Amino acid sequence: MTDTTPLVSPPRPAVQPGSPLRPAQVSHRHYGLANLRHMIAVWRLRRRFRWDLEQLAKDNPHLIYDIGLTRWQIEAEIAKRFWDE
Repeated sequence: MTDTTPLVSPPRPAVQPGSPLRPAQVSHRHYGLANLRHMIAVWRLRRRFRWDLEQLAKDNPHLIYDIGLTRWQIEAEIAKRFWDE
């Protein structure tokens, strides 16, 4: 009895420029432990800075104007997520 199933899968069509990549084609980034620790440290600093800024705006709003920022700028900075620059 002969088996006629091919041993190799048929070729896939080429991805056209501008088309989304399939999940199998997406490259994954590999970060080293030192890089991950650095990223986490930066995220903690940003979170703490935004928390401090929010407390300053609530407790002493006149100091915000003294450093040359507007209320709108403060609210925009506080609304950012910790991973946003």
